[in-house]
Amino acid sequence: MTGITDDTVNVRYLVDDVQAAIDFYTTHLGFTVNTAFLPAFADVLRGNLRLLLSGPASSAGRAMPDGRVPHSGGWNRIHLIVADIDAEVARLQAAGVGFHSGVVEGPGGRQIVLDDPAGNPVELFQPAGTA
Repeated sequence: MTGITDDTVNVRYLVDDVQAAIDFYTTHLGFTVNTAFLPAFADVLRGNLRLLLSGPASSAGRAMPDGRVPHSGGWNRIHLIVADIDAEVARLQAAGVGFHSGVVEGPGGRQIVLDDPAGNPVELFQPAGTA
């Protein structure tokens, strides 16, 4: 593994298709591939974030002893800071990426949520007071 330090934040996302997830995160969100063991697993990096992409063939995708099968989705999400949310939304919409809603504004800034190809949410956030 390259670029992994004690300051690295590691988040695991269960995905249906590891290659589709790699393509999404590297093409649209500025991640780079660290390792890829297709079709089971890959990890991608952006700054201090290491996103572990675990497919159905990975150890993280195995059924639990009670029979439950881990799956993607839910509302827990990675939170990516952006400098210009309107420009990012326009760029991603032009690439065919869909969003849950429009940009939401609150006291801390502006945010919008999109899904990766497996249905895992990703939040883009522009802090208040930034251009």
